Amino acid sequence: MDLTPILAVAGVPLVGWSAHGTWLHRRLAHARRDPLTGLLTRDGFTARAERLIRSHAEHVTVLLVDLDDFKAVNDTHGHAAGDAVLAATAARLTRWCGSHGLAARLGGDEFAAIVLDSAHRLDDLRAALHEPVPFAGALLPVGASVGASHPAALLLTEALSAAGRDMYARKPDRRTARRR
Repeated sequence: MDLTPILAVAGVPLVGWSAHGTWLHRRLAHARRDPLTGLLTRDGFTARAERLIRSHAEHVTVLLVDLDDFKAVNDTHGHAAGDAVLAATAARLTRWCGSHGLAARLGGDEFAAIVLDSAHRLDDLRAALHEPVPFAGALLPVGASVGASHPAALLLTEALSAAGRDMYARKPDRRTARRR
């Protein structure tokens, strides 16, 4: 008896389920990436960062980054300029993290990162985030406040809170930072 027709009919649903599974996996991966910057979103970042903290608690640094006076960029130069600043910030943060870290856009002009052994490089990141961003033939002045935390055995939420306190302490105008 030739089973070829029966196997062919039985294989159609398997191919369909396989294609659907691949499509679903791609949609989930895409949902965990910010479309403007390509960085992880909060959800995508949280799971990976928590794993990194569990496996290397003594060697990680959690960062919170907030762009200074970002609203002024949008108000003065337009939203396309603001998008350029966000994309440049993401690229600089990603480059700084390298292969030993993760960067994310938490929302608006707020970013996070977790890296292994970064303390000696924080000044490099702060300098990079203050470099002007080229846009439409001009250079847009930018600045960012960076807060760091070394979580040891803390949870990611606690590490982000500690990094946030450090970041707001470094803000150029703390009164503005608290009103947000």
